[in-house]
Amino acid sequence: MRMRFKSIVCATDFSDFSNRTLPYGIAIAREFGAKLYVCHVIDLTALTMYGEFQIDPVGQQDRIRQEADVQLKKMLAPHTIEWEPLILVGQPAAEIARVVDEKGIDLVISATRGRSGIKRLIMGSVTQRLIRTLNCPLLAVQSPEQGFIDPAAGAIRLKKILIGCDFSEDSALAVSYGLSLAQEFEAEVHLVHVVEPPVYEEFMTPSEQAEKLVLTDAVTERLETLVPAEARNWCSLKSEVLRGRPYEELVAFSMAKEIDMIVLGVRGYGLVKSLLMGSTTDRVVRNAPCPVLAVSAQATRAAV
Repeated sequence: MRMRFKSIVCATDFSDFSNRTLPYGIAIAREFGAKLYVCHVIDLTALTMYGEFQIDPVGQQDRIRQEADVQLKKMLAPHTIEWEPLILVGQPAAEIARVVDEKGIDLVISATRGRSGIKRLIMGSVTQRLIRTLNCPLLAVQSPEQGFIDPAAGAIRLKKILIGCDFSEDSALAVSYGLSLAQEFEAEVHLVHVVEPPVYEEFMTPSEQAEKLVLTDAVTERLETLVPAEARNWCSLKSEVLRGRPYEELVAFSMAKEIDMIVLGVRGYGLVKSLLMGSTTDRVVRNAPCPVLAVSAQATRAAV
Protein backbone atom coordinates (compact mmCIF):
# COMPACT_ATOMS: atom_id res chain seq x y z
CA MET A 1 0.00 0.00 0.00
CA ARG A 2 1.62 3.26 -1.18
CA MET A 3 0.93 6.37 0.86
CA ARG A 4 0.58 9.72 -0.89
CA PHE A 5 -0.04 12.96 0.94
CA LYS A 6 -2.17 15.28 -1.21
CA SER A 7 -3.31 17.76 1.46
CA ILE A 8 -1.53 18.70 4.68
CA VAL A 9 -2.44 20.86 7.69
CA CYS A 10 0.20 22.63 9.78
CA ALA A 11 -1.13 23.87 13.10
CA THR A 12 0.38 27.01 14.65
CA ASP A 13 -0.48 29.51 17.37
CA PHE A 14 2.43 31.74 16.22
CA SER A 15 4.67 30.79 19.13
CA ASP A 16 8.25 29.78 18.30
CA PHE A 17 7.34 26.36 19.66
CA SER A 18 4.37 25.77 17.36
CA ASN A 19 6.04 27.33 14.33
CA ARG A 20 8.32 24.31 14.27
CA THR A 21 5.66 22.61 12.18
CA LEU A 22 6.22 24.87 9.16
CA PRO A 23 9.58 23.51 7.89
CA TYR A 24 8.10 20.00 7.96
CA GLY A 25 4.88 21.01 6.24
CA ILE A 26 6.69 22.94 3.53
CA ALA A 27 9.21 20.15 2.87
CA ILE A 28 6.59 17.36 2.79
CA ALA A 29 4.21 19.40 0.62
CA ARG A 30 7.03 20.10 -1.82
CA GLU A 31 8.14 16.45 -1.89
CA PHE A 32 4.66 15.04 -2.55
CA GLY A 33 3.25 17.94 -4.56
CA ALA A 34 0.61 18.42 -1.85
CA LYS A 35 -1.46 21.45 -0.94
CA LEU A 36 -0.50 22.93 2.42
CA TYR A 37 -3.04 24.47 4.79
CA VAL A 38 -1.54 26.57 7.57
CA CYS A 39 -4.06 26.62 10.39
CA HIS A 40 -4.42 29.05 13.28
CA VAL A 41 -7.31 28.60 15.70
CA ILE A 42 -8.51 31.56 17.76
CA ASP A 43 -9.28 30.00 21.13
CA LEU A 44 -12.15 32.02 22.63
CA THR A 45 -11.74 30.39 26.05
CA ALA A 46 -8.27 31.96 26.28
CA LEU A 47 -9.44 35.36 25.02
CA THR A 48 -12.22 35.88 27.54
CA MET A 49 -9.70 36.86 30.21
CA TYR A 50 -9.20 40.16 28.37
CA GLY A 51 -11.66 42.92 29.14
CA GLU A 52 -11.69 44.30 25.59
CA PHE A 53 -12.94 40.99 24.24
CA GLN A 54 -15.83 40.97 26.72
CA ILE A 55 -16.80 44.53 25.76
CA ASP A 56 -16.42 44.13 21.99
CA PRO A 57 -16.14 40.40 21.16
CA VAL A 58 -16.98 40.73 17.45
CA GLY A 59 -14.58 43.61 16.85
CA GLN A 60 -11.76 41.91 18.77
CA GLN A 61 -12.30 38.63 16.91
CA ASP A 62 -12.17 40.42 13.53
CA ARG A 63 -8.95 42.19 14.49
CA ILE A 64 -7.35 38.92 15.54
CA ARG A 65 -8.39 37.31 12.24
CA GLN A 66 -6.84 40.15 10.24
CA GLU A 67 -3.60 40.06 12.24
CA ALA A 68 -3.40 36.27 11.88
CA ASP A 69 -3.92 36.48 8.12
CA VAL A 70 -1.15 39.05 7.76
CA GLN A 71 1.22 36.99 9.89
CA LEU A 72 0.55 33.73 7.99
CA LYS A 73 1.15 35.42 4.63
CA LYS A 74 4.39 36.90 5.93
CA MET A 75 5.58 33.49 7.18
CA LEU A 76 4.85 31.70 3.89
CA ALA A 77 5.86 34.50 1.49
CA PRO A 78 9.40 33.14 0.82
CA HIS A 79 8.11 29.71 -0.20
CA THR A 80 6.84 28.76 -3.68
CA ILE A 81 4.31 26.07 -2.80
CA GLU A 82 0.53 25.83 -3.07
CA TRP A 83 -0.87 26.86 0.29
CA GLU A 84 -3.93 28.37 1.92
CA PRO A 85 -4.45 30.01 5.33
CA LEU A 86 -7.08 28.59 7.65
CA ILE A 87 -8.12 30.94 10.46
CA LEU A 88 -10.73 29.31 12.66
CA VAL A 89 -12.49 30.11 15.93
CA GLY A 90 -13.08 27.60 18.70
CA GLN A 91 -11.32 24.84 20.60
CA PRO A 92 -8.11 24.08 18.63
CA ALA A 93 -8.20 20.26 18.59
CA ALA A 94 -11.92 20.15 17.75
CA GLU A 95 -11.60 22.72 14.95
CA ILE A 96 -8.61 20.99 13.38
CA ALA A 97 -10.40 17.62 13.50
CA ARG A 98 -13.44 19.21 11.82
CA VAL A 99 -11.29 20.66 9.01
CA VAL A 100 -9.64 17.27 8.49
CA ASP A 101 -13.04 15.69 7.85
CA GLU A 102 -14.42 18.55 5.73
CA LYS A 103 -11.39 18.88 3.45
CA GLY A 104 -10.25 15.26 3.38
CA ILE A 105 -6.84 16.08 4.85
CA ASP A 106 -4.17 13.35 4.60
CA LEU A 107 -1.73 14.54 7.28
CA VAL A 108 -1.74 16.95 10.23
CA ILE A 109 1.53 18.32 11.63
CA SER A 110 1.55 19.58 15.20
CA ALA A 111 4.36 20.51 17.58
CA THR A 112 4.91 18.76 20.88
CA ARG A 113 6.98 19.26 23.97
CA GLY A 114 7.42 17.17 27.06
CA ARG A 115 4.82 18.11 29.64
CA SER A 116 4.02 16.11 32.72
CA GLY A 117 2.29 16.30 36.07
CA ILE A 118 -0.96 18.00 37.06
CA LYS A 119 -0.97 20.50 34.19
CA ARG A 120 -1.01 17.74 31.59
CA LEU A 121 -3.53 15.65 33.53
CA ILE A 122 -5.99 18.53 33.73
CA MET A 123 -5.36 20.40 30.50
CA GLY A 124 -3.97 17.80 28.14
CA SER A 125 -2.40 19.25 24.99
CA VAL A 126 -3.65 19.98 21.50
CA THR A 127 -1.30 17.40 20.00
CA GLN A 128 -2.34 14.61 22.36
CA ARG A 129 -6.02 15.36 21.84
CA LEU A 130 -5.51 15.32 18.09
CA ILE A 131 -3.85 11.91 18.30
CA ARG A 132 -7.10 10.55 19.73
CA THR A 133 -9.58 12.30 17.47
CA LEU A 134 -8.13 12.67 13.97
CA ASN A 135 -9.23 10.59 11.00
CA CYS A 136 -5.78 10.94 9.43
CA PRO A 137 -2.19 10.47 10.60
CA LEU A 138 -0.57 13.07 12.83
CA LEU A 139 3.10 13.97 12.72
CA ALA A 140 4.26 15.28 16.10
CA VAL A 141 7.47 17.28 15.70
CA GLN A 142 10.07 19.07 17.76
CA SER A 143 12.55 21.53 16.27
CA PRO A 144 13.79 20.90 12.70
CA GLU A 145 17.30 20.39 14.11
CA GLN A 146 15.96 17.34 15.97
CA GLY A 147 14.20 15.90 12.96
CA PHE A 148 14.54 14.86 9.36
CA ILE A 149 14.52 18.30 7.71
CA ASP A 150 17.77 19.80 6.46
CA PRO A 151 17.54 23.31 7.97
CA ALA A 152 19.72 24.84 5.25
CA ALA A 153 18.15 23.27 2.15
CA GLY A 154 14.68 22.60 3.55
CA ALA A 155 14.89 19.06 2.14
CA ILE A 156 13.83 15.77 3.71
CA ARG A 157 16.67 13.55 4.95
CA LEU A 158 14.81 10.48 6.18
CA LYS A 159 17.43 7.75 6.62
CA LYS A 160 16.26 5.60 9.54
CA ILE A 161 12.66 4.75 10.46
CA LEU A 162 11.57 2.89 13.58
CA ILE A 163 8.18 1.14 13.32
CA GLY A 164 6.71 0.01 16.63
CA CYS A 165 4.56 -3.11 16.29
CA ASP A 166 2.36 -4.86 18.85
CA PHE A 167 0.52 -6.89 16.16
CA SER A 168 -2.71 -4.90 16.56
CA GLU A 169 -4.74 -3.53 13.64
CA ASP A 170 -3.37 -0.06 14.36
CA SER A 171 0.24 -1.20 14.33
CA ALA A 172 -0.34 -3.09 11.07
CA LEU A 173 -1.29 0.23 9.48
CA ALA A 174 1.79 1.80 11.07
CA VAL A 175 3.87 -0.85 9.30
CA SER A 176 2.24 0.08 5.97
CA TYR A 177 2.96 3.79 6.46
CA GLY A 178 6.51 3.14 7.65
CA LEU A 179 7.36 0.87 4.73
CA SER A 180 5.83 3.30 2.24
CA LEU A 181 7.95 6.16 3.59
CA ALA A 182 11.01 3.91 3.60
CA GLN A 183 10.43 3.14 -0.07
CA GLU A 184 9.91 6.81 -0.89
CA PHE A 185 13.16 7.90 0.77
CA GLU A 186 15.20 4.66 0.58
CA ALA A 187 15.39 4.57 4.36
CA GLU A 188 16.57 1.85 6.71
CA VAL A 189 13.70 0.24 8.65
CA HIS A 190 13.81 -1.03 12.22
CA LEU A 191 10.69 -3.08 12.96
CA VAL A 192 10.48 -3.29 16.75
CA HIS A 193 8.29 -5.23 19.20
CA VAL A 194 8.68 -4.75 22.95
CA VAL A 195 7.91 -7.63 25.30
CA GLU A 196 6.94 -6.51 28.77
CA PRO A 197 8.76 -8.76 31.28
CA PRO A 198 7.08 -10.37 34.29
CA VAL A 199 6.99 -8.25 37.44
CA TYR A 200 9.30 -10.66 39.26
CA GLU A 201 11.57 -11.68 36.40
CA GLU A 202 14.48 -12.33 38.76
CA PHE A 203 12.54 -15.25 40.28
CA MET A 204 11.98 -17.03 36.96
CA THR A 205 13.05 -20.69 36.84
CA PRO A 206 15.59 -21.94 34.25
CA SER A 207 12.76 -23.47 32.20
CA GLU A 208 10.89 -20.17 32.22
CA GLN A 209 14.07 -18.39 31.12
CA ALA A 210 14.35 -20.86 28.22
CA GLU A 211 10.72 -20.17 27.27
CA LYS A 212 11.58 -16.47 27.14
CA LEU A 213 14.21 -17.15 24.48
CA VAL A 214 11.76 -19.26 22.48
CA LEU A 215 9.22 -16.42 22.70
CA THR A 216 11.79 -13.94 21.39
CA ASP A 217 12.49 -16.17 18.39
CA ALA A 218 8.76 -16.61 17.69
CA VAL A 219 8.11 -12.87 17.86
CA THR A 220 11.04 -12.17 15.53
CA GLU A 221 9.65 -14.64 12.99
CA ARG A 222 6.22 -13.05 13.22
CA LEU A 223 7.72 -9.59 12.64
CA GLU A 224 9.41 -10.90 9.51
CA THR A 225 6.08 -12.06 8.09
CA LEU A 226 4.67 -8.51 8.24
CA VAL A 227 7.04 -7.29 5.54
CA PRO A 228 6.28 -8.21 1.90
CA ALA A 229 9.14 -9.98 0.16
CA GLU A 230 9.42 -7.27 -2.50
CA ALA A 231 9.96 -4.63 0.19
CA ARG A 232 13.38 -6.12 0.91
CA ASN A 233 14.46 -5.14 -2.59
CA TRP A 234 14.30 -1.41 -1.82
CA CYS A 235 14.90 -1.08 1.92
CA SER A 236 17.25 -2.43 4.55
CA LEU A 237 15.10 -4.16 7.19
CA LYS A 238 16.08 -5.08 10.73
CA SER A 239 13.67 -6.82 13.14
CA GLU A 240 14.23 -6.21 16.84
CA VAL A 241 12.61 -7.71 19.95
CA LEU A 242 13.21 -5.65 23.09
CA ARG A 243 12.19 -6.27 26.69
CA GLY A 244 10.94 -3.65 29.13
CA ARG A 245 8.38 -0.86 29.24
CA PRO A 246 7.41 -0.22 25.62
CA TYR A 247 7.67 3.57 25.60
CA GLU A 248 10.98 3.56 27.48
CA GLU A 249 12.51 0.95 25.18
CA LEU A 250 11.30 2.65 22.01
CA VAL A 251 12.65 6.05 23.09
CA ALA A 252 15.99 4.58 24.21
CA PHE A 253 16.32 2.59 20.97
CA SER A 254 15.58 5.64 18.84
CA MET A 255 18.28 7.57 20.68
CA ALA A 256 20.87 4.79 20.42
CA LYS A 257 20.26 4.19 16.70
CA GLU A 258 19.81 7.89 15.79
CA ILE A 259 16.35 7.25 14.33
CA ASP A 260 14.88 10.02 12.14
CA MET A 261 11.20 9.09 12.55
CA ILE A 262 9.14 6.79 14.75
CA VAL A 263 5.89 5.36 13.34
CA LEU A 264 3.32 4.05 15.82
CA GLY A 265 -0.29 2.93 15.80
CA VAL A 266 -2.85 4.61 18.04
CA ARG A 267 -5.19 2.53 20.13
CA GLY A 268 -8.69 3.91 20.65
CA TYR A 269 -8.72 4.65 24.36
CA GLY A 270 -11.28 7.12 25.64
CA LEU A 271 -10.11 10.65 26.35
CA VAL A 272 -10.36 10.33 30.15
CA LYS A 273 -8.28 7.16 30.20
CA SER A 274 -5.66 8.59 27.87
CA LEU A 275 -5.32 11.74 30.00
CA LEU A 276 -5.06 9.87 33.29
CA MET A 277 -3.15 6.77 32.20
CA GLY A 278 -1.37 7.77 29.04
CA SER A 279 -0.47 5.25 26.36
CA THR A 280 2.67 4.03 24.67
CA THR A 281 2.09 6.42 21.75
CA ASP A 282 1.37 9.40 24.03
CA ARG A 283 4.50 8.79 26.07
CA VAL A 284 6.73 8.23 23.08
CA VAL A 285 5.43 11.46 21.51
CA ARG A 286 6.31 13.40 24.67
CA ASN A 287 9.79 11.90 25.08
CA ALA A 288 11.06 10.95 21.63
CA PRO A 289 14.20 12.64 20.27
CA CYS A 290 12.69 12.72 16.76
CA PRO A 291 9.30 13.26 15.06
CA VAL A 292 6.60 10.64 15.66
CA LEU A 293 4.00 9.67 13.05
CA ALA A 294 0.87 8.41 14.85
CA VAL A 295 -1.70 6.50 12.79
CA SER A 296 -4.94 4.71 13.66
CA ALA A 297 -6.91 2.00 11.86
CA GLN A 298 -9.27 4.66 10.49
CA ALA A 299 -6.42 6.66 8.92
CA THR A 300 -6.46 5.12 5.43
CA ARG A 301 -7.20 8.24 3.39
CA ALA A 302 -3.65 8.67 2.03
CA ALA A 303 -3.40 5.10 0.69
CA VAL A 304 -3.23 4.61 -3.08
